[in-house]
Amino acid sequence: MRLLTTAITLFGVAVIVFFVIRVVPGNPIAMMLPPGATEADVARLTALYGLDKSIPAQFLIWLGGVLQGDFGTSITARQPVLALVLGRLPATLELSVMALLMAIVLGGMAALLGTLRRGGRTEAAIDIGNGMALSVPDFLWGLVLILGLGVFWPVFHISGRITPSLDLPFVTNFYLFESLVRLRFDLLVDIVGHMILPALALAIPLAAIIGQLLKQSLKETMHLDYVTLSRTKGYSETHVILREALPNAILPTLTLVGVQFTFLIGGTVIIERLFSYEGLGNMAIDAVINRDLPLIQGIVILFAVIFTGVNLLVDLTYAALNPRLRHG
Repeated sequence: MRLLTTAITLFGVAVIVFFVIRVVPGNPIAMMLPPGATEADVARLTALYGLDKSIPAQFLIWLGGVLQGDFGTSITARQPVLALVLGRLPATLELSVMALLMAIVLGGMAALLGTLRRGGRTEAAIDIGNGMALSVPDFLWGLVLILGLGVFWPVFHISGRITPSLDLPFVTNFYLFESLVRLRFDLLVDIVGHMILPALALAIPLAAIIGQLLKQSLKETMHLDYVTLSRTKGYSETHVILREALPNAILPTLTLVGVQFTFLIGGTVIIERLFSYEGLGNMAIDAVINRDLPLIQGIVILFAVIFTGVNLLVDLTYAALNPRLRHG
């Protein structure tokens, strides 16, 4: 049933994206030709890319190609869309995963500290910090980090994915993972130095959301009978929170993390542009500016596949970790 729902969702996304981007004003063929091009040149390229046919006919042709693994050819890059998209995907995935891990660590630490010091100034300070983190969007955090840690105090790189002058023995585009596997710590340090600021800009708002929800779940769990029983046995408050309350309070947060991770990947579009990071989001902006219809379609479909896949994985994980759903 979940697979059927996923297939219907992806088909709906494909239909909406295909038809919407074709009613937006602008001729992608005219944009790629020089000013002196004739109408015959425009007509020839229009026929080459199949844009002279009706929109329903174009959709059926495109859908037939997608079902065979052919997403078309990029109008601007003149390369297969699937190869271009998959070439940039690893950079975006690595950035998103790093941002997610940072958000989990920061949000989890804030929630645990706020629960341990509940009712005092520490909890109030954490609540104020969470409010500030949520009120500022990720791209503004990116600007603040660029000015603070890239310009005034130049600690980290603020542009690109890796220093071009370094020896790059990579076989795949997963630079971070491959440098770790190859034990190339010089490359690892450089890659992390380029990723830390954009990842932190993405992580700060998500960390605030995680911290708020986890702290609220912990506070509700702290009043349950088995937690009270653990206190009567003489365990410390830290032990009670970590060993008794946290395993049950973390389930709602797990669902939130999975849902927010999909939005986190979508949020990389602006952040990648801001930091000139060579990922899928940066490519998406270029595709929209150049009206590269096949490339826009390929990127959106890939994002949709990631979103539905992550949501499906979260549902399965939640069912596996929740005894009531597992045995129900």
